[in-house]
Amino acid sequence: MTTSTPLRTTLIGVALAATVLLPLQGTAFAGQNDRDDSTATPVSSVAGIEDATARSLAVALTDPAWGRQVRDAALAADSVDLRALTRTSTTVAGARLAPRVAAADRGVRAAKGLGGRVGSLLRVGLADASMKASLKGGVAPLVAAAPSDDDASTFTAYDSAGTAHELSLAAAPDRPVYLVDVDGAKAVTEGLKVVNEALEAKGLHVPVPAARLNVAAPAAAEGIDTTLINSVRLSDDKEPWIKGDAEIFTLVTGFGKDGTPRVDTVEMPYLNNDDTTYYPNQVLVNWSNYKYEMADAVMMEDDGDTNYQALAKAIVTALLTITDQGVYIPLADALLDAIPTSWWTDDPDYVDSWYTLAKATTGTRNGAAANGWINVSPYHVAAL
Repeated sequence: MTTSTPLRTTLIGVALAATVLLPLQGTAFAGQNDRDDSTATPVSSVAGIEDATARSLAVALTDPAWGRQVRDAALAADSVDLRALTRTSTTVAGARLAPRVAAADRGVRAAKGLGGRVGSLLRVGLADASMKASLKGGVAPLVAAAPSDDDASTFTAYDSAGTAHELSLAAAPDRPVYLVDVDGAKAVTEGLKVVNEALEAKGLHVPVPAARLNVAAPAAAEGIDTTLINSVRLSDDKEPWIKGDAEIFTLVTGFGKDGTPRVDTVEMPYLNNDDTTYYPNQVLVNWSNYKYEMADAVMMEDDGDTNYQALAKAIVTALLTITDQGVYIPLADALLDAIPTSWWTDDPDYVDSWYTLAKATTGTRNGAAANGWINVSPYHVAAL
């Protein structure tokens, strides 16, 4: 999730009690130094790492200098990169946190099926912008991780003694709370690259060269036909207030030019909040990639623990069993059925789906789950 108001923040790390470093609870790593990602083997989920980090950071704030540095960073920006914050810290607590933060960050990337090229994912900031006044006024902050269950009514926050407090999700508390979470926008961007690479490796994403088809390649001057999203609105973006902005992406499925099922990923970084209409003018379907003039679209939301390597494997396994029968077959159900049952709790959330979008479809189409609608129209992209 990206940060906004209410602020979505993130951080991951470990901390110390006064000047003694506490271990990450519930998380272990094969490599503890800031080395290449391949040296760290996490044995916990993203949610588990976040919760352990929240408690450790809370205790570390007993170091006054480090506490001031984190406070100043939280007041200056919606959220900050914890790894960068600890690396540049001149405080005792910050410096001692740095190697543990690096190890935890590697663990998060591994748990999400991402490589080192994504960079740091761990951030921290206030859970809601309304908390700035009390933080400036000297009220001691709590530290929490965003709940992993969207149906939860409470979340856990820790004080400087490491004591847990159950807070309501119905409204933001009066006491300032630092929130531990993952940079969802960065994770989705990199995660969809992982999915695309896996699909390409199996021939489910790459346009087939004309030489492999028994058809003539269209002249370049003809351009391409697309379906454009003029506007879109969701009733429920599957995100409680404490998690801030949603991280939405769509999987477009159909049969490629060679009759092989294919999936195209569409990132939708603007689609942050529910009950809000957005006007992206975004290309949803590039019909030059498809054999039939119909496709399906499945919209999903990343909720922290999404493992993109596992998602890609599930999609590939399901679609490679489907063969072209000479007529269009909806592929959305096969894609959804492939996703493990455990992922339907928080991660990744199914938002809605649109079946049999035709090349000529125009106007507003309600989603099959009645959770949103899209307004689309054909759009021809002329060649230069």
